[in-house]
Amino acid sequence: MRYSVIVCAFNEELLLPDCLRSLLQQSFPPHEIIVVNNASTDRTAAAASIPGIRVVNEPRKGLVIARETGRRVSTGDVLVYVDADCRAPRGWLERIAREFAGPNPPVAVTGPYRFYDWDIVGRALVRLYDHSLAPVTHLLAQDVFGIGAVLYGGNFAVTRQALDAIGGFDTTIEFHGEDTNLARRVSKAGRVRLRQPCWVYTSARRYRAMGRGRVFGLYVRNFCAEIFFHRPSDTTHEDVRT
Repeated sequence: MRYSVIVCAFNEELLLPDCLRSLLQQSFPPHEIIVVNNASTDRTAAAASIPGIRVVNEPRKGLVIARETGRRVSTGDVLVYVDADCRAPRGWLERIAREFAGPNPPVAVTGPYRFYDWDIVGRALVRLYDHSLAPVTHLLAQDVFGIGAVLYGGNFAVTRQALDAIGGFDTTIEFHGEDTNLARRVSKAGRVRLRQPCWVYTSARRYRAMGRGRVFGLYVRNFCAEIFFHRPSDTTHEDVRT
């Protein structure tokens, strides 16, 4: 299978280079690496213009719009989305590919985050969530009630066949709840696997800028709204880049 890695980037000139370097150094080389330059006003396009990277300009601002553009322009069998502030360990894509290569492959695979720029309390809280609440929520949503799944929006892979079957991403969603929306819809086509070994490093800039409680609240509120009412509760968001 061919793996297309897609990075959606809005004004990410500072953190994007580290992300791309980590993708170019994978033990399992992807079929292609695409940066969707999403209406950036800084030097994001220049930062992405390096050998081995394909840059696609999307002038309409919006994360989900950029994700959908990535789907349309990519050519792989599995689309792997990672955020521009992430850094993938060398065996990350290999571990993801192993999930799809085994018997009874899923339609999607997702993994958690490890923060490279947060304090020990914040990191501990997130690790606690990753190893307790997230797996239990995933099990209940997918296997017990059949109403969706847990999916980390900055680190997931989905088969083109499944994504095409549901009509791609819901571009009416601006930001919050887009990952839960995708998980809910794509889980109807097959299983979503939550795998701890498929983690990536990422930035805690949103938690630092907005506060732990507020960000956790946003994520929980929009997860529940999307799962139970099929629409996120928050229709606007803050762009955090520092």
